[in-house]
Amino acid sequence: MNVADLLADGFDRIREVVHEAVEGLTAEQLTARLDADANSIAWLVWHLTRVQDDHVADAFGVPQVWTEYGKRFELPLEPYDTGYGHTSEQVAQVRVAGGDLLTGYHDAVHEQTVRLVSRVTDADLPRIVDEGWDPPVTLGVRLVSVIDDCAQHAGQAAFIHGILLRR
Repeated sequence: MNVADLLADGFDRIREVVHEAVEGLTAEQLTARLDADANSIAWLVWHLTRVQDDHVADAFGVPQVWTEYGKRFELPLEPYDTGYGHTSEQVAQVRVAGGDLLTGYHDAVHEQTVRLVSRVTDADLPRIVDEGWDPPVTLGVRLVSVIDDCAQHAGQAAFIHGILLRR
């Protein structure tokens, strides 16, 4: 297994959990919150996909999928918004008519991500992709960070899915 295969496998696993977390839920269940300030599955999946889209596209210098796909969501948020630092009120604004919108966007981002990481070699990993941090962020660190963040949010969505089905 090479580094490209390893990265693709990490993103494939996130995609699987995203689909499982959304599958079979109504729009009401997707936006349900376990308490007044909790994140919903809709917000978690939208956010993790926005982060993956934003960070991976930036690391490779390509346009985000959101630029076109995001219009389908009709959200009252800025086009560059990824959900980072959202207030409870902003979380509540992320509403969808159904899970297909969430998984469709995630699948489109996943497809772009896998296409981009399929060309990554060991020699690419130390390339600086973000000088806004000290130390600057390398491609390898950025991709591992995205996989970690997305896996955590996908796991949270799966947890909420299980609670909603037991209710």
